[in-house]
Amino acid sequence: MIKKYQEILAIEAENLKEKIRSDEKLAFMFKQCYLNTIDTTVKELEDESLFVITGDIEAMWLRDSAAQVHHYLPAAVQHDEIYELIRKVIEKQIFYINKDSYANAFNLCANGRHYANDRSGQTDWTWERKYEVDSLCFPIDLAYELWKTTGRTEHLDDEFKRACETIVKQWKMEQHHEENSEYRFERDTVKETETLKRNGLGSPVAYTGMTWSGFRSSDDACTYGYLIPSNMYATVVLEGISEIAELVYQDSALAEQAMGLGREIREGIKRFGVVDHPIYGQVYAYEADGLGNFLLMDDAGIPGLLSAPYFRFCETTDTIYQNTRKMVLSKENPYYFEGKRLKGIGSPHTKTNHVWPMALIVQGLTSSAEEEIREMVRMIADNDAGTGYVHESIHKDDETVYTRPWFAWVNSLFSELLIKKIHLSD
Repeated sequence: MIKKYQEILAIEAENLKEKIRSDEKLAFMFKQCYLNTIDTTVKELEDESLFVITGDIEAMWLRDSAAQVHHYLPAAVQHDEIYELIRKVIEKQIFYINKDSYANAFNLCANGRHYANDRSGQTDWTWERKYEVDSLCFPIDLAYELWKTTGRTEHLDDEFKRACETIVKQWKMEQHHEENSEYRFERDTVKETETLKRNGLGSPVAYTGMTWSGFRSSDDACTYGYLIPSNMYATVVLEGISEIAELVYQDSALAEQAMGLGREIREGIKRFGVVDHPIYGQVYAYEADGLGNFLLMDDAGIPGLLSAPYFRFCETTDTIYQNTRKMVLSKENPYYFEGKRLKGIGSPHTKTNHVWPMALIVQGLTSSAEEEIREMVRMIADNDAGTGYVHESIHKDDETVYTRPWFAWVNSLFSELLIKKIHLSD
């Protein structure tokens, strides 16, 4: 079936490309980026299930694999085959979640391969067992959007419901991480971002209503246990679970549990995740611990503070979001860099002075200003180092200095920006 998926999506890409043919470079990049996931990262297994690698790493991340096919949602409306493609990706993700809801990345089979031999409870299925709230958000939200986009529910089966129940239970329990959680993560490393303190428990936290996360979407360890962007995304996903439970499963108990937990997390964000900034007023913190500590920054990864409207936590016009946007796109964010070629948000996950195209794409996706959108598109297209692809991070002064030549998620996201903001779908 991979060949069939490729044929259909190649036609879709060509049709969309025609709408920007006047810009030869951009049209070329669009087609390459649109097809990057299906052409290079999707493998059909003997049981006809699909395994999706991130690009240059031979493992399936729950987060990345969902994001890599997200831009194919419009094609799923017109083509049963593309619905099946996304359904099969979700099916594999749900299989993994039901194997281990604390893991972030998985092997093709139970081959015992690991990124490292961590003390974390990993199994032969687990490539890495960094607990990231957003890793559970992405597959569930992809399934919700597939339902809303196509009206179809075949992918919302009993296994999917079981995963939803597990996630709600786990997020509820991790509201009391100190007292109730059995999750630990320790790695023998000199990098603080690659392990958790206090024998794998993480830094101290108090109850806030939010749910605890060990790691960020960058796979770096949280400084403080309540990662605000991931909690934002969790509220959106819980609202989706509640709607699915009510309308698809007719399970009012699950619907109420999910909705109630979402309300508690939103209240926690409001009480502990909003702080007064001396320049920008009320802004969202990036992390907090419920003990009075918080972190003012943003990381280029999704979910981040800049991307909150992208994953539907708030409107772009929300006052606190706008204040936060101004803060994170300024020198007040320690990971905002400006150079000769690029200006935007980077990450502690990569070297200093490296801007992430993902953040530039998100800046465009969350903007209504035509000039800003086109600036982001141009900045990305002009800094591909002649490859026709988008990279993980690029030095602010030199496009030839970059990380990850093959990173499918950001290629998918760039084509999504062009479809949504350069009016390819008109």
